[in-house]
Amino acid sequence: MSDESIIVVGGGIAGLTSAALLAKEGYQVTLVEAHTKLGGCAGTFKRGPYTFDVGATQVAGLEKGGIHHRLFHYLDIPLPNARILDPGCSVDLCDGTGPINLWHDPLRWEKERKEQFPGSEIFWSLCSQIHKSNWAFVDRDPILPVRNFWDLSQLIRAIRPANLLTGVMSKLTIADLLTITGCQKDKRLRRFLDIQLKLYSQEAANRTAALYGATVLQMAQSPRGLWHLHGSMQILSDLLKNSFLRDGGNLLIGHRVTSIFSDKNTNTFDVKVIDRRMNLIQLHTSDIVFSLPPQSLLDLIPIDGGLSTTYRKCINKLPKPSGAFVFYGALSRSELPGDAPGHIQIFDNHFGSIFISISMEDDQRAPVGMATLIASVFVDVDHWSNLDSQSYVSKKDIVSRKIITILNKKFGLLETSWIHKEFSTPRSFERWTGRPDGIVGGLGQHPTQFGPFGLSSRTPLRGLWLCGDSIYPGEGTAGVSQSAMMVVRQLMERKGRSLNIPVFN
Repeated sequence: MSDESIIVVGGGIAGLTSAALLAKEGYQVTLVEAHTKLGGCAGTFKRGPYTFDVGATQVAGLEKGGIHHRLFHYLDIPLPNARILDPGCSVDLCDGTGPINLWHDPLRWEKERKEQFPGSEIFWSLCSQIHKSNWAFVDRDPILPVRNFWDLSQLIRAIRPANLLTGVMSKLTIADLLTITGCQKDKRLRRFLDIQLKLYSQEAANRTAALYGATVLQMAQSPRGLWHLHGSMQILSDLLKNSFLRDGGNLLIGHRVTSIFSDKNTNTFDVKVIDRRMNLIQLHTSDIVFSLPPQSLLDLIPIDGGLSTTYRKCINKLPKPSGAFVFYGALSRSELPGDAPGHIQIFDNHFGSIFISISMEDDQRAPVGMATLIASVFVDVDHWSNLDSQSYVSKKDIVSRKIITILNKKFGLLETSWIHKEFSTPRSFERWTGRPDGIVGGLGQHPTQFGPFGLSSRTPLRGLWLCGDSIYPGEGTAGVSQSAMMVVRQLMERKGRSLNIPVFN
């Protein structure tokens, strides 16, 4: 490899997007993925006739002007076959009232929330204004956090007066918005916000940045929306992979990066990689786009490898994201209620909430007349990382039984209803994705970690770039794709070029 080549570490959506963009621009790019399958947390696996999404089950950004639409158009690859989710999710607070449906039609959603949370319209109106201002800002492709003059110029170019008005809320939380609008005593609204925000920000309302939370709370509504992919989530990875290979990219799948060393004299990196047969491959490159969690850098870059002590301490102090315990099941569709929506969230006193995704009749995840059902809960990875074998099996069995009991009660199922049952823990996710301790999602979107106050894609080590769910604007396939586009723009600008991806109005 030449000194002007680029290595992308990690074949999730962020890594694939950045690799595809760089290859499209004519760079010599090598993508290194440790697993035998691409996609990371948005990957899939099969069990007989059933296809299960590993983690992510919804996609945002496929609408005209959305980030996936923009990127796929630029890469000259087709958008995946998908249908809008309506409702995007049905939330059951288990308080004896009906479920809260997140309708795609804004007027229908307005009617729903007035019935579910009377007296809260001033709160939702404020969120709506923030939401509109934020998306107008994001669509102008700002760079955050700012680390040099060019970053600043891109930020200034994206700012409009409305952004200055909402910017004064940069240190506020969603709970602060409830107080400002006089809705802080609505316990039912607060419970709804807490479990919804945990899905998208890793934090409850009192710790989710207002500017972030106001946006994700309205992602299901037009003109945005949440989408269900035909086939599986894997189609996103496959399309990006095809683009990457078409444009000359070099894919090293089933290869794991074992060390990264910076040569300060030449401003290049020596990267050691091992393949599935444990053969050592040594690569040399000018730039590395690192799409794994930033915490992984501490194990891959030795103390004398170029990463400063100050930056290592900064990474080491990052709050650890949550893990997930996930149930993957299959059953006859006739066992489920005929009106069951595709995505359901249930409040639970023990787990906080359970998020459920049910396959659709014609989405190729299960044979005709059958369905897959995925149910996930957040867990503390520290409660799983140091267990001995016996304790691990026991804990896994206890949590499994609790989840099955909740699902059977929710849908009126019997133990014999399940044709297939399988469970994954943080340890399972660590084996699949290589993420430390099996963490899922990125950094919690607390005001001190969101936007201008978050972790930068530019590292102090020249040529080392970060993208993914710990980098602005956050997690989800749309968020990590936005971060990938941002880091490619920064990298290319440093090399004297520009990336101009059209905006669709």
